[in-house]
Amino acid sequence: MKVQLCEVLGEPDVLRYTEIDDPEPGPNEVLVEVYASGVNFPDGLIVAGDYQTKPSLPFVPGSEAAGVVRAVGADVSGVEPGSRVLAFCGMGGYAELVTVPATMVFPIPGSMSYVDAAGFVVTYGTSYHGLVDRADLAAGETLLVLGASGGVGLTAVEIGKALGARVIAAASNRDKLALCRAHGADELIDYAADDLKARLAEVAPGGVDVVYDPVGGDHALTAVRALSWGGRYLTVGYASGDIPKVGMNRLLVAGGSLHGVLWGAWAKRNVERNAANMRRLFDWYDRGALRPHVSETYPLTDASAALDVVMARRARGKVVLTSK
Repeated sequence: MKVQLCEVLGEPDVLRYTEIDDPEPGPNEVLVEVYASGVNFPDGLIVAGDYQTKPSLPFVPGSEAAGVVRAVGADVSGVEPGSRVLAFCGMGGYAELVTVPATMVFPIPGSMSYVDAAGFVVTYGTSYHGLVDRADLAAGETLLVLGASGGVGLTAVEIGKALGARVIAAASNRDKLALCRAHGADELIDYAADDLKARLAEVAPGGVDVVYDPVGGDHALTAVRALSWGGRYLTVGYASGDIPKVGMNRLLVAGGSLHGVLWGAWAKRNVERNAANMRRLFDWYDRGALRPHVSETYPLTDASAALDVVMARRARGKVVLTSK
């Protein structure tokens, strides 16, 4: 099969399009013929050697894929060959075939394209887990999403609206904010033109109940200080490259809480709850409440270029590789 292989650590252009042996599913595994693969920020961190997961070289990156089940291993039930599925593979998605634990393979609705499916599980899974399982976001509460036009940020905007929250989207220019508005944001903050502290005082004078932060960096302390009493801060990632240092006293005086959101690790430990989350997300997709925004697609042969778009934070919504 054809893959994008990482043989040395570095920038996205170290990936090499080559051929390796086809995998075979082991016990409790599913073999998926990949039609499309999602491209995510952690993929680039893994390729660079900067992520908490450090696989042995060589490896095939790519944490999510969509396609058709070609074979199942022993002891697999509920997934049949020929099924249209999406999969959280963790590694190996930049390939024509990938083996995945059966617990991380989900049949997709008939209304869902492979491109939508390929970019669905990581971003929507992360945002739903953060907003529901960690923050318990309730209807009528105020949600602030930082980096709101990115892959996970835009899904947080949509899920916040589906849960009945008032959503404030913050992003770095007007075009990105227009995308957030189109996906349901109630209020917009332009990092480049607005002072974040002043704008938050205008649009949320009573504070925000939940902050969803996949960016880190300089805006984190301002966002923490904007928490209302009992507010919850979700630290999701550090796309800015800067892990913020936030004084714990800010959480103390707000009676607030800080929650780490690492969906992949949680999903593997909570298989049934994660499956229930995915069913609810698929239902929302079928009803039109979720509209994945795939800004760009690239052929599998151009994975380096696609990953560079994501790592340089030029993506709006999702970037997807196609192999069919």
